[in-house]
Amino acid sequence: MWVNAETPSAGDLLVRTGGIVFLVGAVATVVTVAPLFLGTEPFPAPAYFVCMLMGAGFLLAAAGVVRSALAQRRAARSSA
Repeated sequence: MWVNAETPSAGDLLVRTGGIVFLVGAVATVVTVAPLFLGTEPFPAPAYFVCMLMGAGFLLAAAGVVRSALAQRRAARSSA
């Protein structure tokens, strides 16, 4: 998706980065939980810390949405 000149891009990068980090965390969660269901040896503790990227990605994306909303609000106030 291309961003045109009319679209505010204040938080776009944060939202995209947050989405990627969230997906990495989601894949890590599936990979680390799968051995528990398959009855194999579980991964060591550091592998579970990678799963926390899911929450970090969500926070990054939420910060991008808030930043974009604030930029739109500032633009609306300055044009009025």
